[in-house]
Amino acid sequence: MELQLNRVDYLQVAVTSQKTMRLLPASGRRATQKVVVGDQDGVITCFGIKKNEAVPVFKTLPGHKISRLELGGALGTVQEKIFVSSGSEVRGFTKRGKPFLSFETNLTESIRAMHISGSDLFLCASYIYNHYCDCKDQHYYLSGDKISDVICLPVEKLERITPILACQDRVLRILEGSDLTYEVEVPGPPSVLALNGGDGGESGEELLYGTSDGKIGLIQIAKDSPVPKWEIFNEKKRGGVLCIENFDIMGDGVKDMLIGRDDGTVEIYGLDSANEPVLHFDHALTESITSIQGGCVGKEGYDEIVLSTYSGWVTGLTTEPVHRESGPGEELKVSQEMQAKIASLRSELEQLQFKVVQEREKYQHSSQSTTAVSAVPVFSVNDKFTLNKDDASYSLILEVQMAIDNVLIQSDVPVDLLDVDKNSAVVSFSGCESEPNGNFLLATYRCQANTTRLELKIRSIEGQYGTLQAYVTPRIQPKTCQVRRYLIKPLSLHQRSHVFDQNRPLNTLSLTGQFSFAEIHSWMVFCLPEVPEKPPVGEDITFYFRNTFLDTQLECSYRKGEGIFNSDNISTISILKDVLSKEATKRKINLNISYADISEESVGHTLRMIHPKLEYQLLLAKKVHLIDALKELQVHEGNTDFLIPEYRSILEEADKLQEEYKKQPAHLERLYGMITDLFIDKFKFKGTNVKTKVPLLLEILDNYEQNALMTFFDTA
Repeated sequence: MELQLNRVDYLQVAVTSQKTMRLLPASGRRATQKVVVGDQDGVITCFGIKKNEAVPVFKTLPGHKISRLELGGALGTVQEKIFVSSGSEVRGFTKRGKPFLSFETNLTESIRAMHISGSDLFLCASYIYNHYCDCKDQHYYLSGDKISDVICLPVEKLERITPILACQDRVLRILEGSDLTYEVEVPGPPSVLALNGGDGGESGEELLYGTSDGKIGLIQIAKDSPVPKWEIFNEKKRGGVLCIENFDIMGDGVKDMLIGRDDGTVEIYGLDSANEPVLHFDHALTESITSIQGGCVGKEGYDEIVLSTYSGWVTGLTTEPVHRESGPGEELKVSQEMQAKIASLRSELEQLQFKVVQEREKYQHSSQSTTAVSAVPVFSVNDKFTLNKDDASYSLILEVQMAIDNVLIQSDVPVDLLDVDKNSAVVSFSGCESEPNGNFLLATYRCQANTTRLELKIRSIEGQYGTLQAYVTPRIQPKTCQVRRYLIKPLSLHQRSHVFDQNRPLNTLSLTGQFSFAEIHSWMVFCLPEVPEKPPVGEDITFYFRNTFLDTQLECSYRKGEGIFNSDNISTISILKDVLSKEATKRKINLNISYADISEESVGHTLRMIHPKLEYQLLLAKKVHLIDALKELQVHEGNTDFLIPEYRSILEEADKLQEEYKKQPAHLERLYGMITDLFIDKFKFKGTNVKTKVPLLLEILDNYEQNALMTFFDTA
């Protein structure tokens, strides 16, 4: 069955956060539902739809930014009470807007996630989880990494309270009281949790999760150990998952899975006969989907998906067909109701245009007076800077509540800007001198009209660290700009992992000195991505990392006065040694550094891991360089029958090869650089400077043959 959904925009509020829009239960059997939404101005808006117009039910006064909005009520009753979290406070409202609860929690940070089950309230700040029952403190847990979302398995089915935390270190933490029962590793940093089917499925233990890198999964949270059911990998390279809901939009009696992503994609998945998810429908909007719900809002009898977006639009994708009363050769007839609506909109638009002209003249007049006061317009920027495992690049996503005019990117470290298919902005590069002012990159992206979201891809070089800055200028008057800063870390291509292969040949770096646990942890935060900012609980900690480009690994174990680092890549150890020495010198801490075990085998091991990538890139470059010559031959001879099959296939795939080569600028040079660093680092630990032999190494790489390269490394 093919699903046809038509878009309708209902209302715009201020900027919204993740999971801040819900549909209230219908009051009658066939009645439409009311929509309640909270925004970052602190306003809660509840409205319904009558005659295609949004009619307000209630609206609160502005206040602190609303971070979450949930529906609740006594277990077994209709869940129609509205709960919102803002700052460290939770407030409750009836469906008519009457306040009945104002609960100031004992959290010192703002609430990031909230879940309600009967009289139980589950709240999370960045690292802290609190469970309250009837507003009395019950349980507390300090997480090892930032918490993105919290949920509790249905108490009605399981007769036990089982809270689950989604944490940034790719782990779901299952709690019992204040204690950790067990952890479940998922394939990406989980960003949102939802009960399967809205009630946890037949067992009540089935949990859906979405990750910030776009993956979706179903897992059964059994009492003692997890049972993974299925995973959907993000093969189409779509945005991260921000919201998940269950609703039978197909009308077949089985609830479908509704997904909202941060690139504006809406997806609907059903289940096939083997209970595996199948994509039935997708639709692309131009901004992040912060909340998604299924219900009946616009017209009785027509189900729809209701979305809220980052800039505050509440939009429906409805099953109601678009009627056009026209026959062959007839003009389109517009109903009286529609004519009245068009006239009303025209009148409203004229009034707004007149008001804008008046205010602009008033501002121009006041700016020329001697007592002029010019106010800088305030605007909100939603940004995300994350490492992609698939292509070892960073995604920088910038989203503004109004249209973007231009974005200037500046970097004081060498980085490559990669092409992004979804990016329609025009980029221009400015020449910059790296020596006097530390500029390695100056690029300006000029956006097309009505672009509110811009996605960039950046690839860094490990060992070279500094700051990337984005200057965001929207299309507003007077002109104003916001700066966003992102750290490029020394080991920027490393990603947190939970496994470590002890069978690989390892190099070991040991540190001792008069430093505290907090100090060495701060060095780790400086060196590596995805390390929690706060020092973990306990006297020592071990973190595992994997290099997304080469697939090498790193183990970091440290405590007060001691740190041990193991890696199968000698260059990783070299970078760590240089950076940690520099950081300790800045703080006037005397470090004792020793290389307990530098493995000769690890160099060959790393070269073997680089080999397939290098071979592929050399072959790709060779094919691309042949294309022009082969095309000339084709034009001259009139056909390609005389060419060998290999050359014919190059011509057939010419566009694809050139596109791939264009998408990966400096990929070959990057691999050459890694091999060169490996060569220098190998002999640096032996106390030998081999920089004079680098030209010979590059000559061998230009005529690459794996055994010749291995021999050169052994005999140099």
